[in-house]
Amino acid sequence: MGRRGPAPIPTPILKLRGSTLVTKRREKREAHGPEGLPVPPAWLDEEARAAWDELLPMLATMNIITRVDGNAFARYCHLWARWRRAELFIKDRGEMYPLKDEQGQVRCFQQWPQVAIANKLSMQLTKLEQEFGMTPSARTRIQVLAASGMEVDRAKSRYFDAG
Repeated sequence: MGRRGPAPIPTPILKLRGSTLVTKRREKREAHGPEGLPVPPAWLDEEARAAWDELLPMLATMNIITRVDGNAFARYCHLWARWRRAELFIKDRGEMYPLKDEQGQVRCFQQWPQVAIANKLSMQLTKLEQEFGMTPSARTRIQVLAASGMEVDRAKSRYFDAG
């Protein structure tokens, strides 16, 4: 039997929301990710690496990502690149193609496999985007004071120091 109820919310997120559920006992029990940013794995293709390079600084500025999140973030970038290729295929060829009978007459239309692939990847991406706070609704659950220049500088220095 699986776990019941909604997934627990990490303490840093609760703090940003201004929640009263944050306690010292809870903070001590909760695991924290190691400082620093993840390093992109060598197996990412060019398009996935471009997504990594574009999104990592934004997540670092939001203080959402640590080194331990690297595998999940790599998976997100990889899925995003696959989704993008499926969408480009659909853009070039359309969503369907004709099936013809022996006489060459169009019998019906069939959906390209890339349409189903793009739809499934889109659902997986949405779940990961919610985990990383990359959707408007995910961000509405986080209340943050206006970032001071010092906080942004700290996030940028962590990004550039990560290698």
